[in-house]
Amino acid sequence: MVIQASQLRAARALVGASQQFVADLANVSVPTIKRMEGGDGPVRGSHVTVSAVVAVLEAAGVVFTNGDEPGVKLRIVRKP
Repeated sequence: MVIQASQLRAARALVGASQQFVADLANVSVPTIKRMEGGDGPVRGSHVTVSAVVAVLEAAGVVFTNGDEPGVKLRIVRKP
C-alpha cells in the first residue's frame, strides 16, 4: 500500500497526536515527520522509516484506506 503525505497528516490529526509524539514512538526525528507530511503525493522516505511511523499511527487506532480515494479512519474497538 502506498501511503500519501495527506494520509499521514490526517491520521495524526485524527488521533490528536503531535509530531513529537509520533517521532518519539517511531524513533525518528521531528524534521523527518515534517518532511514526510510536507509533500504532495506518496510519502518520501525509507521503507523502514515510513513503516515505523505508520505502525505508530495504526497502534493508535488509525486504519489507512486506499482505493479510488486514499484516506484514513479510526478503528472502533469493541469491548467484550
